[in-house]
Amino acid sequence: MEYSGAAASRSVDGAGAGRSAGWMAPLVTVLFFAWGFATVLIDTLIPKLKGLFALSYAEVMLTQFCFFLAYLVMSTPASMLINRIGYIRGLVAGLCIMAVGCLLFSPAAALGVYPGFLAALFVMASGITILQVAANPLMATLGDPAKSHSRLTFAQFFNSLGTFVGPWVGSALILAGGVAVAPDPKTISAEALAVFRRTEAHAVQLPFLGIAAGLIVLAVIFWIARRSAAAPAPAEQSRPAFTLLRRPRLALGVLSIFLYVGAEVSIGSLMINYLMQKGVLGLDAVSAGHLVSFYWGGAMVGRLIGSAALRFVKPGAVLCACAVGAALMAAVSANTAGVVAAATLIGVGLFNSIMFPTIFALAIEGLGEETPQGSGLLCMAIVGGAVVPLITGALADHFGLALALTAPILCYGWICAYGLLTRSGVLDRRYPLDAATPGG
Repeated sequence: MEYSGAAASRSVDGAGAGRSAGWMAPLVTVLFFAWGFATVLIDTLIPKLKGLFALSYAEVMLTQFCFFLAYLVMSTPASMLINRIGYIRGLVAGLCIMAVGCLLFSPAAALGVYPGFLAALFVMASGITILQVAANPLMATLGDPAKSHSRLTFAQFFNSLGTFVGPWVGSALILAGGVAVAPDPKTISAEALAVFRRTEAHAVQLPFLGIAAGLIVLAVIFWIARRSAAAPAPAEQSRPAFTLLRRPRLALGVLSIFLYVGAEVSIGSLMINYLMQKGVLGLDAVSAGHLVSFYWGGAMVGRLIGSAALRFVKPGAVLCACAVGAALMAAVSANTAGVVAAATLIGVGLFNSIMFPTIFALAIEGLGEETPQGSGLLCMAIVGGAVVPLITGALADHFGLALALTAPILCYGWICAYGLLTRSGVLDRRYPLDAATPGG
């Protein structure tokens, strides 16, 4: 899913701003790929768990709730941790915690209990939260502050590459045996049901164990690089992070991140089941899972294009245009059927492409040395991926998957408004941006 704006630490003020990029920027970019790959596997996990434990849409969305709840719980501690130990050691801590979460999928599958998977997702997401709070401002410092929008959007291209590859791997490993539906407990003994669940859950273990191994390798590399001069140190926290919400640009940016992540996750989470409907494409689970890659792949292509476009067009205007495009595509999908419904919903990914990095960069422009605290607040807002999918799932249970798209459509409506507000400059009348910081 993952960004910040101008200078984020004392070490990048003035002439030092572009000095530290070197080899550190590509290394940090690898993390964008890693957490994108891990996060999107949940989309292929959802139909598996839904059938395995006979869950409703609202119940299976607890996977996203527990995953994104970690952003609310961990963002402030992560910001404090990074201020204390620095960006690189913070990345090492995040990688190790994320690896532990991936390893917990093994006992969850062995036991065949749904809460075990929810706990593993929460721990994995806690590690990703620390990574994002550290990597977002760090990437912003590794180059010219005036090009932060473009640079962070380009880094998001690699995050999207991870989300493009992830569904193919997830479909091949998690959904290869199809979506098995658990037998009615009334027709089978408790022991037989437990054996069924453990057997079917076994397919979930392998991809997460592989991810854990890769994360441990990355943690070792960053640990070796922890004393590098290329890694700037974060500024000391001068005041409580929540006081920064007095700045309208940041406060409304927090709301926009909340709604954007909620919309993106809602669509991605329901897409396999959506494409499996007879009125849409009527696909099997594996084929539908492969098509989810094109939803995230659209974001990958869009971020590559967007990183170039943002060098010439005001980011607020680009954000507004993309939000309108995403809302229209989702609305068309909800009101059509067959290939049109499938193609337009998949096409939402293209318009999603620049939203997260652009909102993030717009929201923390002008924060200067308080950028790490602002980054923590924005990462906390990623909890929208826990709340909005639950609402969308409840709508799907009561009104169907098509009408459930109303929730993300409304989210995109607000994001368009935020783009217009930042473009107009109305949010900066009380807290004007630094002269060195690009406008919205």
